[in-house]
Amino acid sequence: MAELEPLYTAEEMRAAEAGHDVDAMMQRAGAAVAEELMRRWPDARRVAIHAGGGANGGDGRIAGEILQAQGRELVEERPDVVIDALLGTGLKGALRDETAQVIEQINAVGVPVLTVDIPSGVNASTGEVAGAAVNADVTVTMHGPKVGLAVAPGRFHAGEVVVADIDLQAAETEHWLVTAEILAEVPRRARGDNKYTAGHVLVVGGSRGMTGAPALAARAALRADAGYVTIAAPAESLPVLETLVLEAVKRPLEEVFEAVRRAKALAVGPGLGREADAEALVRRLLAEVEVPAVVDADALFELEPGDWPAPRVLTPHEGELARLLGRDSQDIAAHRLASVQEAAETFDCVVVLKGEDSLVAAPGGTVLVSALGLPSLATAGTGDVLTGVTAAFLAKGVEPQRAAAAACAAQQLASREASQRYGLVASDVVEALPRVLARH
Repeated sequence: MAELEPLYTAEEMRAAEAGHDVDAMMQRAGAAVAEELMRRWPDARRVAIHAGGGANGGDGRIAGEILQAQGRELVEERPDVVIDALLGTGLKGALRDETAQVIEQINAVGVPVLTVDIPSGVNASTGEVAGAAVNADVTVTMHGPKVGLAVAPGRFHAGEVVVADIDLQAAETEHWLVTAEILAEVPRRARGDNKYTAGHVLVVGGSRGMTGAPALAARAALRADAGYVTIAAPAESLPVLETLVLEAVKRPLEEVFEAVRRAKALAVGPGLGREADAEALVRRLLAEVEVPAVVDADALFELEPGDWPAPRVLTPHEGELARLLGRDSQDIAAHRLASVQEAAETFDCVVVLKGEDSLVAAPGGTVLVSALGLPSLATAGTGDVLTGVTAAFLAKGVEPQRAAAAACAAQQLASREASQRYGLVASDVVEALPRVLARH
């Protein structure tokens, strides 16, 4: 599937390698490592290799033999480049003290580091880091990217990831990496459509002082090709919203159940507030409204699992997910994959754990990882943009996990399309959305 690329766990890689000549695979892997080093650092003459006892160490040793044959010197002190071939995908549990010490030495040497397959100290199957982990500049990974290279905190240790072909066939994986091609799955307005059939989104939120959030969500839904957007907000907020979003219809919050009758998707929570009446409204909307809903921001506060009549997509950041699961945000950050899977099972719906690696989990365990954006997305309001885009795609009939993953991809690609790389604000992302969608 061009729209998704496999992400391998350690076990899935072992299955892909089963029945193949181990020595031949190691020769190809070692050659790929050596070639990448020489291509990237052609003037590097002195190379230090830290090789463990397993297959990963074998890949490193073969790379060293090739490098020596090409005139490079293998050294223990003052290298130009370091090759990390200590552990690879075989890491399980905590590091031994002596291994941790070697990793700390690699990180302290002050020269570029090339890692074989996955940075030592990173769990290939989860991205978790239990202690020390190599900070690589480049990771040459074999056959296909590993889960731990895509999911934080492991992804932050990997540097640039280069996939080396070692002549294996693609294998089934549980988790997948989202590509820009997923946007081709989103229907566009066609001949015969009207403003309602093109996707009608109802945004619910916008308490006093927080009108910007529903305005961003509504504008994002419109720019994501929704044909009709309504904002239901407290009456005192409507005059402000009239000036912020010209194209959206505005309704007082008291009329939300009348407004929802023609909607194809809800976006609940942006700027809604956390008062008791707002919580009660969220519970009733989710329990009664039979159209898909994106649940974000204030609507996630004190949210409990329910027997909902239609698909729900929750879009928490780490702090919000921590509250939903009764844990602290540091624990969520350390165990992102397991946490989002737990949330999807607990709430029996699609859950998006936002971040540089946005994880889109569905009940049953499968996670789609969307990591196409720039760090500039870490700014207020981009979550509201994601909410609006997700609602627009749901309103067009896209299956919930695919809609959420496509929305993550669209938002992230818009961060690259926007002219502002520094000082990016959420409105820049909104305005870049049509150019991203037109390209796919």
